[in-house]
Amino acid sequence: MKKRNANGEAEGLRLGNPGRFWTVMLLLWGLLLLTLLLNVNIGSVSIQTRDVFSMLWDGIRHGVGSSTESQILFSIRIPRMLLAAILGGALSVSGYLLQVFFRNPIAGPFVLGISSGAKMVVGITLIFLVRFMGNISPLTLILAAFFGSLLITSVVLLFAQKVHSMSMLLVIGIMVGYICGAVTDFCVTFADDHDVVNLTNWSMGTFSGASWENVKLAALLCIPGVLGALALCKPISAYALGEGYAQSMGIRVKPFRVLLIALSSLLSACVTALAGPISFVGIAVPHITRSLLKSAKPAYVIPAAFFCGAVFCVFCDLIARTVFAPTELAIGTVTSIFGAPVVIYMMVKRRQNQEV
Repeated sequence: MKKRNANGEAEGLRLGNPGRFWTVMLLLWGLLLLTLLLNVNIGSVSIQTRDVFSMLWDGIRHGVGSSTESQILFSIRIPRMLLAAILGGALSVSGYLLQVFFRNPIAGPFVLGISSGAKMVVGITLIFLVRFMGNISPLTLILAAFFGSLLITSVVLLFAQKVHSMSMLLVIGIMVGYICGAVTDFCVTFADDHDVVNLTNWSMGTFSGASWENVKLAALLCIPGVLGALALCKPISAYALGEGYAQSMGIRVKPFRVLLIALSSLLSACVTALAGPISFVGIAVPHITRSLLKSAKPAYVIPAAFFCGAVFCVFCDLIARTVFAPTELAIGTVTSIFGAPVVIYMMVKRRQNQEV
């Protein structure tokens, strides 16, 4: 029988091989290109693939054209799909970092209540601070979401020192999420109708209304965050084998844990601020990635999880805006439909591994 690590994975599958990694990466890049092409082609106004490439080339050489198709392509569809790709990848890496931190594949921003904390602070900002600040920039929302993420993460960590059962910690995270939701609903009671509409639309989760400014901001914050996670690959590998082993390798565990939480909170805060709460991506996608790679090596999992999350969210956004068009589904609804069965499978498999 193979020895199993804290995540219930076989130790023999941890290292994987470079050939499989590059095969999976090529597959993900191909799927991402396919989903991006589908997103620019499909919609209320259908645009042929050859016309897309023609408009892209003309846009690079001469700027955005005046035709309706060109305006739709450059002002609506391309920013939206790029935002979905960047934020989907960032949320996946954020979930992976939390799973490393708690040494449990079921940990994630949504389950532990971290997304709810970000939603609570962003909701307070949208309801109350907007009266004093006027228009609120996306950067302000990201800072608010980052503060909310860190706040709830601190609460969860406080309980983690007292509770040694991961299942109990997850229950605490869910309860903290309910408390944050109750605080948000309480604030809504005293909000103006206009603010309530804005908060409701945002809290449903959507990439609609994406702009080039949002894409630029997401890229400036999320891509360095992912690169920062990649820079921690060796410490992550040592930490996965236990704090004692990590210390013996010369890693300062406490600063490393703080850095993990800060990176995870930054990535999830960007997603929550720019697209609203999105469920199950941070839990399901890292598991899918590890299954594809047959490896838990961070240098393989982090880049693959980013592109897998990008494919997952771009595909879910395509489903959300086209299946019941012109009515658009909340992105969280679609990610839950595809992500929840993966989480259920993970929990059942984990239970079976514990019984073996």
